[in-house]
Amino acid sequence: MAGTSASAQECYLGEIGMFAGNFTPRNWLPADGRMMDISQNTALFSLLGTIYGGDGRTTFALPDLRGRSPVGYGQGPGLSDRRVGSKAGAEVVTPPSASIETAPGNDPVVVGGAPIMTAPPTLAIGYQICVAGYYPSRN
Repeated sequence: MAGTSASAQECYLGEIGMFAGNFTPRNWLPADGRMMDISQNTALFSLLGTIYGGDGRTTFALPDLRGRSPVGYGQGPGLSDRRVGSKAGAEVVTPPSASIETAPGNDPVVVGGAPIMTAPPTLAIGYQICVAGYYPSRN
């Protein structure tokens, strides 16, 4: 219903969501890679473990989606094998310099060496993780 606030129990603990406002809603935290204290977040730790970082004794990390696009994990025909928490890609790459031979009588042309933007067009929006909600069933 428009204009009503959602209760804490309307998300699954560990669920990632997007929010278009300039703040993080109650019961959610930014998916910014921050370290969390295991003793104060035992249920969330039981789901995430140290997939995203932390020492596993006193701390664990939330996923860090700043500047990243989520992609489904797993493997399939013609697809790269993606494991939960793995990262790939870069916004900018710098290819090595190389000489390309040109037509006879012309000097070789040096190409590469300059940074190339590889990121597609983007729109910055907040990714959050639910830290107070239903504990998801594994069934």
